[in-house]
Amino acid sequence: MANVLRVCSVISVGKTRPHLQLHSNVSRLGFKLPFLRLSSIGFPSFGAVSSTDEAVTRGNAEGEAENISIKDAAGLLDIRVGRILRAWKHDEADSLYVEEVDIGETEPRIICSGLVKYIPLQHLQGKKVIVLSNLKPRNMRGVKSCGMLMAASDPKHENVELLFPPEEATLGERIWFGMEDEKDDQPTAATPNQIQKKKIWELVQPHLKTDVSCTAMLGEHVMRTSVGSVACQSLQNANIS
Repeated sequence: MANVLRVCSVISVGKTRPHLQLHSNVSRLGFKLPFLRLSSIGFPSFGAVSSTDEAVTRGNAEGEAENISIKDAAGLLDIRVGRILRAWKHDEADSLYVEEVDIGETEPRIICSGLVKYIPLQHLQGKKVIVLSNLKPRNMRGVKSCGMLMAASDPKHENVELLFPPEEATLGERIWFGMEDEKDDQPTAATPNQIQKKKIWELVQPHLKTDVSCTAMLGEHVMRTSVGSVACQSLQNANIS
């Protein structure tokens, strides 16, 4: 970084040759400086945010470079419409609820969520929710949690609201991001092992927000069911996780 900044100061006084050196330094250091991008003339652009349709380069599990857009990565997530059949406080963890959630499978999923501080227990019973279902199961203080309830939170994480689908949405329907006619274009969801090894959720999650109408978005792409968009109750421009 020091080399890049030193060369930038030389350029500012009008010399031209260091421009080539800057291009070389940035190209060489780019993998260490993800916030540093070259413009069309070779100067760095700081703080640029990629479109969710733009391919990003990352290493795969074998250490090889691969290109994938954020939207394509999101298509590998298996996000489903669910309904909480019942919920109770975890016997061994004061901050956790345990939920039994129907996502259209033969048996309900057991999911643990850290919502005790934010949502009263009675508000969970029977509620339609959005479930990220292809994460690897985790042992949460003795309870095997098989999925995650998706929720919006404000920047200080003082307020948290569950995402919900339209009430008419079918249990088990798979959620997608984009236009209404893109429902049938969804790729096959990745396996839980693939999600973990390729860090798909970590790649996608920073791009998930609510907009000013509390609609869940992936960048500019709406989070959808076949009967309407996914939203939270009242948190605008909130993070989703």
